[in-house]
Amino acid sequence: MYRKTTKDPLAAAVTAALGAGTVAGYCVSRGQNLLVGIGVTVLATVLALLVDALMD
Repeated sequence: MYRKTTKDPLAAAVTAALGAGTVAGYCVSRGQNLLVGIGVTVLATVLALLVDALMD
């Protein structure tokens, strides 16, 4: 009934960080504070990993 999944959390983290980092990098280039951009990237990555874990 239940399938064992072999999700790679490192791959999920890298994918989420690349997506969030791209958007944050654009915002930093338009004048946003660098620390805010890094914070947004970290928060988005953590939330993506939590959602990925809960959707298992």
